[in-house]
Amino acid sequence: METEECILARRSVRKFKRVAVEWDKVGKILEAGCAAPTAGNLQNFKIIVVLEEDKKNTIAEACFQQHWIRDAGVILVICAEPEKAKRHYGIRGERLYTIQSCAAVAENMLLMAHDQGLGSCWVGAFDEDKVKSELSIVKEARPQIILPIGYSDEKLLPPHKYKLENFVYFEKWWGRIKDMDVFMGATGGRHRRLIEKGKEALEKVKKKISG
Repeated sequence: METEECILARRSVRKFKRVAVEWDKVGKILEAGCAAPTAGNLQNFKIIVVLEEDKKNTIAEACFQQHWIRDAGVILVICAEPEKAKRHYGIRGERLYTIQSCAAVAENMLLMAHDQGLGSCWVGAFDEDKVKSELSIVKEARPQIILPIGYSDEKLLPPHKYKLENFVYFEKWWGRIKDMDVFMGATGGRHRRLIEKGKEALEKVKKKISG
């Protein structure tokens, strides 16, 4: 899958088929996570792989009863090691750089999961103490992100996204360009073509549903 397509087509999946995920695919996802950039290349994170059904159920409960999580073929829990960053960068390393690094790990794994034909969802709402207890996480580490991964059992429509000019400023806050499409040139053209493809796919889904 092309990088651009992978980024633009990825969706947050919350309904999975109750089937196992091939280990070679899980391995690629883990390798993608470990390839993520970290502050100072400290690599101050760990990833816990959860396959046991009882643990999946407990984690789903710890995620404030998000029971759909237990249907995932595998659950990956990204844990931070903030003390390592604190020793090098002080409080900013502990409270910011560590979180940024774990976020980069998560995004890499989300994209690789999609590339492998799998679905996932970034879960950040959970009872940290319950997750730590269930997975025997040492006190120096903190679970940051939970990624349920499996084969999607739902068709997701493209979500509404703001236009590029709503996010991008030039040279200063509120610095805008009058015609973003002209400025972006060919890049903007490719983006529009991808959007059109998405609209065509949406219309096909609507026809199937109505038929």
